[in-house]
Amino acid sequence: MSRPLHPDVALGMHLSAICSRNRYTSDPAPVIAKLLAVAGDRGDVLAFEVGRWAEYYDEKHTAVLVAAIVDGIPCAAEWTHEGRARRGAPSHGTTGSGPSYVPLRRSKLR
Repeated sequence: MSRPLHPDVALGMHLSAICSRNRYTSDPAPVIAKLLAVAGDRGDVLAFEVGRWAEYYDEKHTAVLVAAIVDGIPCAAEWTHEGRARRGAPSHGTTGSGPSYVPLRRSKLR
């Protein structure tokens, strides 16, 4: 039986999705306003999620939104180290420690 997501997790996912949908914006003011409105009184969740998002996705095409997040969301800059750590971490999955694709051995046809 599945359980519903904790409200903080659902909010965090929503905030991250807002950032991702608007990552290439040249006008970040409406995005910041929407993030603040959606988060409401949960500034802690907002700062955590968008701070991590900003550093994880920081590159030249997202620089406008990243700068606006760091400058415009209270305490977001305190969480950028989390995004940096996640970006530098190796990927993980369910295939164990080996490669995710193991080529089949070719049989010798003679």
